[in-house]
Amino acid sequence: MKLFIPFFGTFLLLNSCISVSNNSEQTNNVAKPQVENCPQDTVVALAVPQPDENLSDRFDFHIYNILPDADTLKFQSLRQDFVFCRFNNTWTVQPGTLAKDLQPPSDYAELAEELVNPSLKNIDFQGKTYQYRVLRKPPFFLDENNFISREKEPELADDQVVFELITPDNQSSQKQTLYTLQDVQATSSGIQLGFPRITRAVIYGELIWWTVSFEQGEGNNGIVTILNYDPQTNKFTLIQPKELELTQITDLSITGDVKSPTLSMGTQISGEGNPNLPAKGLVAYRPDLQNPNSGSLTAYTVHNSPLVGAIPDKLRLENQLLWVSTANGICQVKWQTADNSDSWNCWRFAAMAKLPSEELPLYSASTNKTPAVSLSANKEEETVEVLWWSLVDFQTRKGRYEVRYSQGFTANLNEGASLSEYSLPPGKPPVYWPGFHWHWNGEDFVRGWDEVSGNFVGGGPQGVGSGEFSPDAPMSWDAMRGDLELLELSTQSTRLKYYSGWVDETKLQPYLTVVPQELPPNPKPNPLAAKVKQISPQP
Repeated sequence: MKLFIPFFGTFLLLNSCISVSNNSEQTNNVAKPQVENCPQDTVVALAVPQPDENLSDRFDFHIYNILPDADTLKFQSLRQDFVFCRFNNTWTVQPGTLAKDLQPPSDYAELAEELVNPSLKNIDFQGKTYQYRVLRKPPFFLDENNFISREKEPELADDQVVFELITPDNQSSQKQTLYTLQDVQATSSGIQLGFPRITRAVIYGELIWWTVSFEQGEGNNGIVTILNYDPQTNKFTLIQPKELELTQITDLSITGDVKSPTLSMGTQISGEGNPNLPAKGLVAYRPDLQNPNSGSLTAYTVHNSPLVGAIPDKLRLENQLLWVSTANGICQVKWQTADNSDSWNCWRFAAMAKLPSEELPLYSASTNKTPAVSLSANKEEETVEVLWWSLVDFQTRKGRYEVRYSQGFTANLNEGASLSEYSLPPGKPPVYWPGFHWHWNGEDFVRGWDEVSGNFVGGGPQGVGSGEFSPDAPMSWDAMRGDLELLELSTQSTRLKYYSGWVDETKLQPYLTVVPQELPPNPKPNPLAAKVKQISPQP
């Protein structure tokens, strides 16, 4: 008998927070909006995590659902609603109203039961209801300790991920094998199957489409799968693009000719302790339906496009506009001309705070004892942007906020550049350096909320700093999200300027807002591109 220990389920809990959407309406002829139906502006404070939550959860703005009506679009995260007013293209932040059934399971037992016996979901097509789910075969069960167990381990080819469909005319289910453990091991990407989940169900033309994702990390993996079903012929078509191999699909929207569609999809990957990591951003995949596993792909990432966040969570199509939501902000894209940067209109989520009347001590590193300078409010700067929060003392649980600081500080780091061995998002130079998790915006290296990974089993989020790890004290970071200016970079060391500092948490009361994304009018080439040849091994 094989047992899966409880903390394995905890990782699944973190990684299963993508709701299933069965919205068959992909376009919306919006009635004339009325401004009086838009919510009034209100102050929504930055959340303070509960004792049983991760300290960085206050910055979790991943979008779980999009609720449209004639007057607004509501982008729902766990704690906040980001509401777009159609009448005047303005935003407000409101207290969160995400439905309970779209929120992550509240405990391990609830999640484990859904994994071993997934509930059937419904989608209505031409006045009839179809039921579906995806599951592992042979089945698992929960033992007396709520461990996920099997009677015995099957052969590799018999350990399967199976899609199950119940049609309205036949109450016995049809089963379609998507892939096996033998298939996954053939890619050298995992030693066991990750539990699968459906992330989107869409009706387009005469077909029903689904995207299937899977758990990753701790040796678990799967094969990216898109499938459609034709009720007229009662046939499935599997699409498993090589270009998206080992990538999780977060959502799906379909445009174009029904016989030659374009599949717009959000992507991410996961790892141990990191449920949300950037992958290929927003992709437009055009499958050859006569040869389903071949097609063309275009990827839009923070490295090669105006995309505001690294991980697209939820998508919504409204005629010629594709809404792309991320944990860093929202983009409105004219999907037919997405290759043109002028076709993107984006806003980012920002935390702001009013500066106190007295001078505010600013520290150049998160745990420094002595402040470097002081901030003070004036007519030109009454507020400051809050970028992050970091722990200062394990015992008291006190911390500091990282805030934007236009004068900046200089850091000399004993860590240089090397060629990256990671699979990288399109447009990102293969250079590993202290600012690896930042991206070039044409002027500076910047870092969105969703580019800070949780690193839950590796000491928490990682930033730029010269401190050393100690089990007795929190790491001291120079910057976690502050903009970086690269001054010097060799294989041995890095010299940079970071435009942020740290203030005691009791001095500020951050609140959330949505602001336009500002990109440099005359972007410069990424300086890391020139470093690739310099750090490459010489023949």
